[in-house]
Amino acid sequence: MSTAEEVYDALLGRVGEANPRPRIEPVRRLAELAGSPQLSFPVVQIAGTNGKTSTSRAVESLLRAHGLRTGLFTSPHLVDFTERFQIDGSPISGPRLAEAWSELQLPLEVVDAELEESGQGPITFFEALAVLAFTAFADAPVDVAVIEVGMGGEWDATNIVDAQVAVFTPIALDHTAILGPDIATIARTKAGIIKPGSTVVSAAQDPAALAAIEAAAERTGSRVLVQGRDFRLADDRLAVGGRQIDVVGATGNAYDPAFVPLFGGHQAENVALAIAAVEAFLGGERPVPEEVLDEGLGQLTSPGRLQLIGIDPSVVVDAAHNPHGAEALARAFVESFRFSEVALVVGVLGEKDAAGVLAALAPLASRVILTTVDSPRAIDADRLAELAATALPGLPVEVEERLPDALDAARAWASTVEEGESRGVLVTGSVMLAGEAIAYSRDEGWGIA
Repeated sequence: MSTAEEVYDALLGRVGEANPRPRIEPVRRLAELAGSPQLSFPVVQIAGTNGKTSTSRAVESLLRAHGLRTGLFTSPHLVDFTERFQIDGSPISGPRLAEAWSELQLPLEVVDAELEESGQGPITFFEALAVLAFTAFADAPVDVAVIEVGMGGEWDATNIVDAQVAVFTPIALDHTAILGPDIATIARTKAGIIKPGSTVVSAAQDPAALAAIEAAAERTGSRVLVQGRDFRLADDRLAVGGRQIDVVGATGNAYDPAFVPLFGGHQAENVALAIAAVEAFLGGERPVPEEVLDEGLGQLTSPGRLQLIGIDPSVVVDAAHNPHGAEALARAFVESFRFSEVALVVGVLGEKDAAGVLAALAPLASRVILTTVDSPRAIDADRLAELAATALPGLPVEVEERLPDALDAARAWASTVEEGESRGVLVTGSVMLAGEAIAYSRDEGWGIA
């Protein structure tokens, strides 16, 4: 086996990542047989509901600018499987990933057999994926790994790491069938990533979520830094191509104004959180050097987050997939783009609050085209249309089962515009849909993504 595609195909034979098992010991056992690679490097671990990937990428970029060799593990991928494993800012090579995968074959056989004997299911896709990432990072080797939690926290497969910094992005309702019916329950599960004696860095939270995080920190003797209390985004201004931000760090340092090449006020909040996390990782006593801040933020990207993938007409994709994320998207889109009218292309997975996502996006829309994500977990576009009848009252809604057809229809509409007006297309509702749109734009030669 020598390519990333072959590794991915082998992983797909296991239970998918949408069906996590609330267990951690089999993952720990697999890693132990592989030499406990997760203990080979210090870790910044990031949990939350929205903003995890963008915050993870910001932390990694700042640490890399500081001169550290970094590993970054995020999920899911948009287009290419290797996006999930990055070493020093670049996706891992196929041969390097295949080599790490070959190291896991005997440990996987042993643990699968042990699980079968005890009446449990074999190692899942995501359980194997996490240990694969740790193995690849140990082989590199990296100086620090930034690890995004897959789902939840306490029993997530990534939680076999001993993170010295635990970061929490905003916690909201998502995956309620698995994580619990309310924010307090969900936050308690996510707070399970806090390790004894670590530093906790949290975004501003719902009071119930913050109470759960602080209770877990108290039990583990961990220090807690909260955005708005211990560090803050002092100012955030729209700039050409992104934001201009002023941050006061947890060290008390007021940083010089910094440019962030990302759209949306929520990304400014994510970056402020990332700066505090990097301060904590570097010891918590001194600010991040200004030259490191400028370099780290200057090279920052966040694919699939308000990403322009086409012009003439303009097409933007965003991976928002729950009401909280869709609300942030709606605010950021209005602020960042000046269209007279907007066509929404929306597809949602079955476990998501599709009606809530549609309702949050309603203020943006002049026209709505519903489609089906290319996944067995997707809500059928016709079923989505039934939900839209209530969530999008008075808006013209149509159905195109295939995303390419939906994009073609939206672009054709957006290209027909009166003089002095402008139309745009926004594709959202699912990470997978965003990835499909990016891939299609590349295949069609739109020249942006």
